Amino acid sequence: MRHVQTLVSLRRRLLRLSSSAISSSSSSSSSSSSPRLLHLAIAGASRSSSHAPIPTTTASAVGPQLRHRAIFRRSLILQTLPDPVRIEKLSDSDSGIVELKLERPEAKNAIGKEMLNGLRRALDVIDGDSSANVVLISSSVPRVFCAGADLKERRLMNTSEVRLFVNSLRSTFSSFEALSIPTIAVIEGAALGGGLELVLSCDLRICGENATFSLPETGLAIIPGAGGTQRLPRIVGRSVAKELIFTGRRFDAIEALSMGLVNYCVPAGEAYQKALQIAREINQKL
Repeated sequence: MRHVQTLVSLRRRLLRLSSSAISSSSSSSSSSSSPRLLHLAIAGASRSSSHAPIPTTTASAVGPQLRHRAIFRRSLILQTLPDPVRIEKLSDSDSGIVELKLERPEAKNAIGKEMLNGLRRALDVIDGDSSANVVLISSSVPRVFCAGADLKERRLMNTSEVRLFVNSLRSTFSSFEALSIPTIAVIEGAALGGGLELVLSCDLRICGENATFSLPETGLAIIPGAGGTQRLPRIVGRSVAKELIFTGRRFDAIEALSMGLVNYCVPAGEAYQKALQIAREINQKL
C-alpha cells in the first residue's frame, strides 16, 4: 500500500513539476546562442549565501579550507584537504578547464554529508574563479560514477536531519545547473538515484558503453528529491520520464543515447577523452 501511495503522490507531482519545467525550459532556450551568456541568464541572482555546509560531526568539514597550489600532471590542485571531491584546474593550453573528481571508493561515491559538503565547497571555488570557463565532473572510482545517496548514513538520521539533507542536496544540484559556465558530466559505470540527478543537473553528458542509469527511489517507497522529477522530463520528454521514474528500472548507455539523456556514448574508458575534447572546443571560444 505504501508503494501505491508513493506512486500516486509521484504522479501528481510529475504532472505539476514537469509541465512547469518544460514551459520554463522553452522560454529560456531562445535567450542566447553564447554558452556564457545563456548560463548567466539562467543563473540570475548571486547564490553566495546558499552554500552554508550542512551539519556534520567530523572536524575536517568545519575546519578552514586550505588552498595549496601543487603541480599534478598538467593541472593545479586547488584543494589539498582530505575530501571526497577533488578540484583540479588544468594548465597550459587547457587553462580555463576545471575538473571535479568524485573520490569515495569505499562507498562507490555514495552521497553523504561529507560528499555533499565537498560539492558545495567546490561550487564556491568555481564560482569565485573568474578564469574558469568549463567544468568536467567525473569519478576516480572504477566502474561507478555515483551510487546515489548514502542510505547507511541516512538510516542514522532523524526525520528533520533527512529533510535538511535532501533540501541541501536539491539546492546544491540547482546551483550546479545555475553555474555561469558550462558543465559536462563524464559517466563511466553506474549513475544511480542522486548520482543520476547530479548528471541531470549538468549541461552536457558523455558516457562510456559500460554506463548504467536508474532512479530507483520508488522501489524504496520514496520520491527522487534532488530535482530528477523536474529535469528528466525536460531532457527526455514527459512520457519516457514517467515510465523510468514509476518503474525505477535500470537502463544502459545505448538506451540513454537513444532517448537523448546523453550527448555521446563512446567505448568504455573513453568518455573522459571525449568530454575533454568538447571542453577544449568550448574553452577556446570563451
